[in-house]
Amino acid sequence: MEQPRKEIISWREVNKLVSLLPPQFETEFDTIVMITPNGIIPGGILAALTGIDDLHIAKVEFPPEANHKKTKLFSWPTFNLFPDNQQLERKKVLVVNNAWGSGRTTWAINKQVESAGGSPCTCVLHYNPYRNLLKYQPDYYGAITDAYIIYPWEIDLQGPEPVLLKNGGRG
Repeated sequence: MEQPRKEIISWREVNKLVSLLPPQFETEFDTIVMITPNGIIPGGILAALTGIDDLHIAKVEFPPEANHKKTKLFSWPTFNLFPDNQQLERKKVLVVNNAWGSGRTTWAINKQVESAGGSPCTCVLHYNPYRNLLKYQPDYYGAITDAYIIYPWEIDLQGPEPVLLKNGGRG
């Protein structure tokens, strides 16, 4: 299988992408659900830009890659961290992640917010329509790409070598 093209972006580019998002919003949001680990930084910046101070974190895990052949990547994840339903009920919720690759992670959180009684909209910095497994796309995105994006916080935490060597992008 061919490796995806990789692109490293800077903090300046992250800030530019985040600044493109609020003008797209068609509603005022009550709360932000940030998908950990990579949605926390863009979600925090968005919270500062919009003045939204009701923030939550969500984390999901999909079955290991060994099960992909059986499930064809459409298995339902385990929700390891998610706000209580009453924290989302009857609220307009912005679900934030760094990227929408296959779409599974962000879409699973979106559906879980709906199940909790919230009205979710999805928001990512990068949307990769070429990897999208769903008939849906994010409600808001900063850019369209065909690359696997390497964010500055990934390099800051791990250094460039491990980040450049790994085959990631199952967002």
